[in-house]
Amino acid sequence: RSLSETRKALDAERDQLAGKPILTQFGRLMKELGITSISALSPQAKGRIERLWGTFQDRLVSELRLANISTIEEANRFLEGFLQRYNARFAVPPEQPDLAYRSTEGSDLETIFCFKYDRVVGADNVVRFNGRRLQVLPSRERLSYARCNVQVHEQLDGTLKVYYQGHYLNTCPAPVEATRARQQASDIVARQKQPASTYVPPSDHPWRRWVYRPNRD
Repeated sequence: RSLSETRKALDAERDQLAGKPILTQFGRLMKELGITSISALSPQAKGRIERLWGTFQDRLVSELRLANISTIEEANRFLEGFLQRYNARFAVPPEQPDLAYRSTEGSDLETIFCFKYDRVVGADNVVRFNGRRLQVLPSRERLSYARCNVQVHEQLDGTLKVYYQGHYLNTCPAPVEATRARQQASDIVARQKQPASTYVPPSDHPWRRWVYRPNRD
């Protein structure tokens, strides 16, 4: 098992022992947006969605065939009328017809729509994440964040940001570790000490085809 998988398993066990619910990234996102997720745990709820998939995978395919539709453009135009007829026949009016949409004003969506991972800052103030190393810079609040629990936010474009207790920390790429730097230096020295290889001309080289003929005149 990889190091990241082992870390996830340990985090899950720690949350279980602490009595915390284990949330996926999507579950965490829903919670931060204030959206209650209602799982379809009953057979009746599961049957409703399964019947819908059965309709789209069976009845819709048959109707497309009967309408002699063979292109994606024709299918998209046909689908509009099909959905209207389907909803008019099977739709059930909601108990609360009011819109459930809410404004996102005042929400920092960049810190919500991302992947979040818990990490511990090393003694050298470096955070390690999936082979990458981020040097945490000192701030007005703290000169060192060694051994602090932080949260790494992986943005949708792959950039990484580090947060401590909800506050963004300035980071930069960490320098090469001392052990790795010494290894790289020793490799360079070893290559420089290697003797230069002797060039051996191939059999078809002009030097090998040349024959010395002394002038007897």
